[in-house]
Amino acid sequence: MPELPEVETVCRGIRPHLEGKRFTQVTVRQPSLRWPVPADLPTLLKGQQVKSITRRAKYVLAELDEGHLLVHLGMSGRLYFVPCNTPVGKHDHVDFLLDSGQVLRYTDPRRFGAVLFLEGDTTSHSLLSHLGPEPLSSDFNADYLVARAKGRSMPVKSLLMDGRIVVGVGNIYANEALFMAGIRPDRMAGKISPVRYERLVTCVKQVLQKAIAEGGTTLKDFVGGDGKPGYFKQELQVYGRAGEPCLKCQSTLREIRQAQRSTVFCGRCQR
Repeated sequence: MPELPEVETVCRGIRPHLEGKRFTQVTVRQPSLRWPVPADLPTLLKGQQVKSITRRAKYVLAELDEGHLLVHLGMSGRLYFVPCNTPVGKHDHVDFLLDSGQVLRYTDPRRFGAVLFLEGDTTSHSLLSHLGPEPLSSDFNADYLVARAKGRSMPVKSLLMDGRIVVGVGNIYANEALFMAGIRPDRMAGKISPVRYERLVTCVKQVLQKAIAEGGTTLKDFVGGDGKPGYFKQELQVYGRAGEPCLKCQSTLREIRQAQRSTVFCGRCQR
């Protein structure tokens, strides 16, 4: 599943080719996504200019003359540009033709994503109103995280992955940040000291910033390619390395399951 750095890379990849352009035609081939594509989407978007492209959590938001276009990539969704005469594939569900002559194509084999139109204030929409702060913003800090963790018996990794607490810290980067901070992922959230939370906040930001920076090399893929940003070719310290030696102490990395997700950690370096 695309995580926050991948979605941020998508935004950066499409932004220079989409901002300032107008939709001239929208073709919906498969409306049955995670939520139905609005039947009147082509009418709502036709003639509208894209003012800006931003990201909220794992949602791509295109601000228009009136309203916003919201896209969620789900498990397998992709957004990328193709020439207008490019043949349509089996999973190419929505095409946005622009006045530049390019087509922004939404492809989604598993159809767990979404293409929706939002009216009014986006922060009050049911998909966005409950979301916590962005992890790279100043609102996500040690004081905030300590306050949200107080009295909670849930594992700290679950706290990090709760979008109501902080958005976009998915499984890969939660594993990595906790290893960097030296905190066991199954440690009770309410039992971690403020000093350690300060370290964890710093590590979350560093891990995500590094992933986003490394995603810059994929930006060319969003024009004329298949739109796959890929998972970044960074050296992951723990994720996907269960049974291998810890890169810090050489102890064997352990794997447990938390909320049906793989969690890998070092029993010696993390406590």
